Amino acid sequence: MSDAVQTQSTPNAGFTPRVFSGIQPSGGLTLGNYLGAIKRFVQQQSKPIEQIYCVVDMHAITVWQDPEALRRQTRELTAGYLAAGIDPSSSILFNQSQVKEHAELGWLFNCVARMGWMQRMTQWKDKAGKNTQNASLGLFAYPSLMAADILVYHATEVPVGEDQKQHVELTRDIATKFNHDYGVDFFPIPEPKIEGAATRVMSLRDGSKKMSKSDPSDASRINMTDDADTIAKKIRKAKTDPEALPSEAKGLEDRPEARNLVNIYAGLADMSVDQVLAEAGGKQFSEFKPLLSELAVAKLSPISGEMSRLMQDPAEIDRILGQGADRAREIAAPVLTKTKEIIGMVG
Repeated sequence: MSDAVQTQSTPNAGFTPRVFSGIQPSGGLTLGNYLGAIKRFVQQQSKPIEQIYCVVDMHAITVWQDPEALRRQTRELTAGYLAAGIDPSSSILFNQSQVKEHAELGWLFNCVARMGWMQRMTQWKDKAGKNTQNASLGLFAYPSLMAADILVYHATEVPVGEDQKQHVELTRDIATKFNHDYGVDFFPIPEPKIEGAATRVMSLRDGSKKMSKSDPSDASRINMTDDADTIAKKIRKAKTDPEALPSEAKGLEDRPEARNLVNIYAGLADMSVDQVLAEAGGKQFSEFKPLLSELAVAKLSPISGEMSRLMQDPAEIDRILGQGADRAREIAAPVLTKTKEIIGMVG
């Protein structure tokens, strides 16, 4: 915890269990988005807990976005959620900018968060680089908005990848400081949920770098819109090493490309790394890559096909997002109203 903020002795007692998570519509969906997030969201739907999933378009504009591209990418990400199996009749699915409570609570949290907390955010350092004076204020402050995204729903669980865990920890700090400053037990202390073998999918060209839609090389990633031939070709050309696969996970240490392909197989097959290696240990990559290609095509091609179908009806996608936003506001509006009352705001 930051700056000597104290945690509650019984965090989240009395709060309704609720899941919140979101993805930026800042480019095409990749296998990393699917395995690290969306696939887990779909699996989570089987649990008897309220699910809220968001297209965080306000986060996307912390760096400039072409307006037409942003509209298309928002719909494409929504199509990805739906094609992968998110059910908008049970889960709440919407885009962030349609629910104004996110922005309002984000400002209130700007006044709770400390500059030192924000400056320690590794993603700020990575994205702003050396030219921090040229970065947008939104890029610096967006972890505070992310805290609002979570806490405006009193979410208790946040499924995230490893690279977002620090932001959930900041959310916990903000919630705890608000509760402490105003002598209330109003905001829950959300728990990050990092599960599965492929929570951080790496580049197919460099196993030390995260798979990214911003990588100049399209061969570095599998896009969720890639067809079967493209998927197979990218896996066939993925960087590996000359050694055979080991029979246990420890043997993947210092072999980032090998570890990445095994992790991808495990994530797609719903297996542990050790289970994969129990079957594939001793195989050369000339044997393992065709198995991975076959699995990837079988799992991903139906999703890409359904995404393509959905994108032909943008009005239906917009209807689903609008309906989800209405449901989201039913939860968010009372939370914001009570927050302003606690702070002392009139009206």
